[in-house]
Amino acid sequence: MKVVLFAGGVGTRLWPLSRKHTPKQFEKIIGNKSTLQLAVDRILPIFKPEDIFISSGERYEQILLEQLPNIPQKNFILEPEMRDVGAAVGLVAAILEKIAQDEPFIILWSDHLVKNEDLFRKVLVTVGKILEKDKNKIVFIGQQSRFASQNLGWIEFGKKIKNLNEVDLYEFKSLHYRPDFKTAEVFHVSSYHAWNPGYFGTTPSFLFSLYEKYAPEMHKYLVEIQEAWGGSNFKSTLRKIYPSLEKISFDNLILEKIGSAEGYVIRADLGWSDVGAWESLKEALSGNQEENVTKGKVLINDSRDSLIYNYANQMVVGIDLNQFLIINTKDVLLVCPKNSVPKIKKLVESLTGTEHESLT
Repeated sequence: MKVVLFAGGVGTRLWPLSRKHTPKQFEKIIGNKSTLQLAVDRILPIFKPEDIFISSGERYEQILLEQLPNIPQKNFILEPEMRDVGAAVGLVAAILEKIAQDEPFIILWSDHLVKNEDLFRKVLVTVGKILEKDKNKIVFIGQQSRFASQNLGWIEFGKKIKNLNEVDLYEFKSLHYRPDFKTAEVFHVSSYHAWNPGYFGTTPSFLFSLYEKYAPEMHKYLVEIQEAWGGSNFKSTLRKIYPSLEKISFDNLILEKIGSAEGYVIRADLGWSDVGAWESLKEALSGNQEENVTKGKVLINDSRDSLIYNYANQMVVGIDLNQFLIINTKDVLLVCPKNSVPKIKKLVESLTGTEHESLT
């Protein structure tokens, strides 16, 4: 079995730490390792380095070499230009279909936190066992919801099919992306819904066949790239063809079109969190809502439910902070209420074309 870690996003919701030149997955957000390094550490007990692939951007190759010296450089699948996840997953499917046609593989993301690592690894192994017997399926991994989230995708599943390796396997029903709050509340109390971390397993041949079926135009170009893989003209072919691929999400391109017969669902309490935004990082790292989360030289008094990350040398002192976010880097100090985090992305986008564009 092989695994692909996606590490290509920019991550503007974690600005000013995450920038175009140093996106969130390469930064030390949790402890003294990047979330990409932590993601690799989580799977090394069950995957050999040669079976771990990294999907990222060409501009980040040197960072990958520095942070992941044990992963073979030939396993870096690098986009010459970002074309959204639909094209990125298609590129991975095309390459793996050529080198490991029917071998199960799992797609994971590099900017997440998983606390229940033993169970997580057990689930991954179980996915592999399922796909060894049923190669023409997608096995979705769902996280048991902790609250009614409007900011996450959800998976709907049906009756239990069987228990394998002490892990329950369910029928797949449908996917729901970022529902409104009332719908999220219904999903949260339902026995047939789970958060969708974006983790799934399948085989390269089946996934690539879905591109042929649902995205024939993109599939045609991906075949050209696939044929060049391993040859001296691969990079030039990739740079010529890939930027012309449609910019579209993987969900819109493929997943929203598949039927219930083409998928399974595993739901488990993995202790999973999407730490791609400051407020979600706060929820993931705090023991309770009142607790503060800090990093670096920080001194706070009479404060609650705040996150203060200090990456500079001077001390950050806070008094009477209530649900605040403070991020201090060498060139930007961000201060805002925690519920204003959704506005960060718009602010960063507004800097493009201005004298402050270098800060993005």
